[in-house]
Amino acid sequence: MRITSDSFSDGGAIPGHLAFCVPDPDTHVTFAGNRNPHLAWDDVPDGTASFALICHDRDVPTKPDDVNQEGREVPPDLPRADFFHWVAVDLPSDLRSIAEGSFAGGVVARGQDAASGPHGCRQGINDYTNWFAGDADMEGQYYGYDGPCPPWNDSLVHHYEFTVFALDVATVPVEGAFTGEQVRAAINAHVLDSAVIMGTYSLNPRLRG
Repeated sequence: MRITSDSFSDGGAIPGHLAFCVPDPDTHVTFAGNRNPHLAWDDVPDGTASFALICHDRDVPTKPDDVNQEGREVPPDLPRADFFHWVAVDLPSDLRSIAEGSFAGGVVARGQDAASGPHGCRQGINDYTNWFAGDADMEGQYYGYDGPCPPWNDSLVHHYEFTVFALDVATVPVEGAFTGEQVRAAINAHVLDSAVIMGTYSLNPRLRG
């Protein structure tokens, strides 16, 4: 399989209008356009019954001590973990592209009500669900796509991988508020092929140049 995007180049910077947050000179960050990117794929294997889509940030700090703290930076040697930004399953086998902004546009406090997505797909919750837990204004279940918002003081540029999986099943065996990890486990034995495109993003003024 092969995947491309009209919204950003493979290995290039993700534009701010696709992000959850952009830099702000007074508050460090402010909410952004939060539009899902355009994605297109081809060279699909025979026998494909559906597609799954996962976007994750592989560079999330595993300890919160320095995150978004004045006068400090998150150290580059801190162990990192995955943060899921988008999980969708049961995309139809004849689908070959997703238009920019067709799944998400704008930040929705407490999360989008988007368990049922375009093209008849089902969407899981992303990791903003856990990030905003306990926040009186933002707490909720964040279904579908919500874009990049790495720590504004992280010493690393973050890498966001958008992966499309061609599956030999029409329906992935997950239910309810399913997560990226649950989808990875559920599709493990059903992947015929996959393709990934990666974009980068940072809110650290030092790294943005």
